Amino acid sequence: MISSVSSASASSSYASTPAQDSARASASSEVSGKEKSVAQQKADERTIAALAASDRKVRAHEAAHIAAAQGLAVSGASFTYTTGPDGKRYAVGGEVSIGASPANTPTETLLKAASIRRAALAPVDPSAQDRSVAAMADRMGADARLALSREQAAAYTRNEPSQTGALLDIAA
Repeated sequence: MISSVSSASASSSYASTPAQDSARASASSEVSGKEKSVAQQKADERTIAALAASDRKVRAHEAAHIAAAQGLAVSGASFTYTTGPDGKRYAVGGEVSIGASPANTPTETLLKAASIRRAALAPVDPSAQDRSVAAMADRMGADARLALSREQAAAYTRNEPSQTGALLDIAA
């Protein structure tokens, strides 16, 4: 997930899966001196496999944001962890914060908006927050295009000679 950093900050993380909920329950239950049953060991192995897969997916998702951010990332990825039945921590959510304030000029802002959108949608499976940041970047880009149009119209008006009282020689 990617979050934008501007006057307002937004963040969220992946929702936990049943396997992650099971991992939390398994981790919190204690084995009171008895060995785990074969069924419990197999359940723990399935839970660990699911958590390891989630960890890889979350880390790849955040790495895609960082790779596409092109220097806009304010910091590296931060992760939300859960502890598996094996006592190891697994990433179950993540976030990369990027600078999303407008740039100095409309042209620079337009380029920055495109970079933000690209970074937000870089993962194979963008989250709802990622899509929200991409929509914010689209709005930023639209505002920059409007500002560019206004600047160009003002420049054209300044350079256009006044037509009032002008004489045209149409004889040729």
